[in-house]
Amino acid sequence: MAVLLAVAAFYHFYSPPGANRSSVGTVSNRLGPAAIYPDPAATPGAINSEITQQNISETICNPEWSTRSIRPPASYTGHLKREQIREFGYPDPNPEDYEEDHLIPLELGGHPTDPANLWPEAYSPAPGAREKDKVENYLHRQVCEGKIPLGEAQKMIAADWYKVYEEAHLH
Repeated sequence: MAVLLAVAAFYHFYSPPGANRSSVGTVSNRLGPAAIYPDPAATPGAINSEITQQNISETICNPEWSTRSIRPPASYTGHLKREQIREFGYPDPNPEDYEEDHLIPLELGGHPTDPANLWPEAYSPAPGAREKDKVENYLHRQVCEGKIPLGEAQKMIAADWYKVYEEAHLH
């Protein structure tokens, strides 16, 4: 019980404002190879509480809205990427081989700066960052066309983006 309280206190006091940590299930039920996913303990995903199902027409689904309005500066993501590559023990230390990616993307209401929503995602081998980008765009369209709720899209991409990639035939 004391451990649970300590963990809850940590997340309460150390989560950035507007962060809502995502819980997405276990790694064992993922369709793709383990190397294409972030470590769920380090990168569980985090949601931007300022983007909700109720306001998507003013935010992510508004043609005038852009992720540029909330995207963190390259100086922040570049530093975090280098730090995470070292911390996570990636065998390839070259930051140019990775995109510092949001597990729950900005266009689906992911938190822009919470490290729990960011990880160095490899460009290759495929599937990698470029394939996940296709999933992000597909789910964004699905949400904005009213085909799936925002929260469901967030859970789908965080739980197993590759499963969406395969089932939606985004090759």
